[in-house]
Amino acid sequence: MKTDLEIQKDVMDELKWQPFLHAAEIGVAVKNGIVTLSGQVDNYGKKITAENAAKKVAGVKAVAEDIQVGISPAYLKTDAEIAEAVVDALRWHTAIPDDRIKVKVEDGIVKLEGEVEWEFQRNSAKTAVQYLTGVRMVSNLITVRPKLNANDLEHKISAAFHRSATIDAQKVKVSVVDNKAILTGKVRSFAEKEEAESAVWAAPGVFSLESRLQIEEPELVF
Repeated sequence: MKTDLEIQKDVMDELKWQPFLHAAEIGVAVKNGIVTLSGQVDNYGKKITAENAAKKVAGVKAVAEDIQVGISPAYLKTDAEIAEAVVDALRWHTAIPDDRIKVKVEDGIVKLEGEVEWEFQRNSAKTAVQYLTGVRMVSNLITVRPKLNANDLEHKISAAFHRSATIDAQKVKVSVVDNKAILTGKVRSFAEKEEAESAVWAAPGVFSLESRLQIEEPELVF
């Protein structure tokens, strides 16, 4: 089992590996496998990139993110300019039904509302706008409309687990109640946990997810 110091070093190395980030801007603290990120970056995209990088590191059980976004005066935009850029970004993205999404911008915080059929469309909408200049945060309130019944959803999600090269489908189980998916079982890493959760969100009609997955401590071989 990795120590907190080893995890801290690995997270810092992973941050340095990201070409989009300046690792010196981000502080890393680790306690009992829980990583806390702090510091200040100049756009929201870097904040998300840092969080995702930390989640990839083996031994990380959770990430507490306290990075602040302080946009340089040279890159400040009015809310109207940001809103126009957001609308254009959604329109240009072929996977997003932009006619179903409403946009509101206040003090650099983008709020997305509306209804789509797939979770990947919901996620794509956020991804399309989070790196835009002037954006300080994205509040994704888009909902997913149900398409399948609970049994169909369970079968499709389980099939996705079996197709995955990174998920041990024998140890991860899913049940669906009123369009809420519940994951139980054990995974080998935080990355595998996220992969299983992503597979659930890819299913049409999943409104919410309760993840009860536990991360197994790797056995040491001497």
